[in-house]
Amino acid sequence: MPSRLELQTVLENILGSTNVYYQPPETITMKYPAIVYSRDIIENIFANNNVYKTGTAYEIIVIDKDPDSAIVGVVANLPTCRFTRNYTIDNLNHDVFIIHF
Repeated sequence: MPSRLELQTVLENILGSTNVYYQPPETITMKYPAIVYSRDIIENIFANNNVYKTGTAYEIIVIDKDPDSAIVGVVANLPTCRFTRNYTIDNLNHDVFIIHF
């Protein structure tokens, strides 16, 4: 199973920078465009009343001033990734995805 740090590397490669933040504290000053991600859910698959396999899903938020950011399309094409919503705060566009990684 891939690790969170492997996801970090994938997202940094997509963004082309290190402006990728895992569960950032409110005190951090982010640089944009940015990707923020956090653990969303841990799913267990059971067999014979035991945990057979565990999978983790992450919420990924692409934050960019550009409403037509190319980053959104690249993230949307990641395997097991699905778009959930878009919203704007302080003139920054937030595109939210869930990925099982």
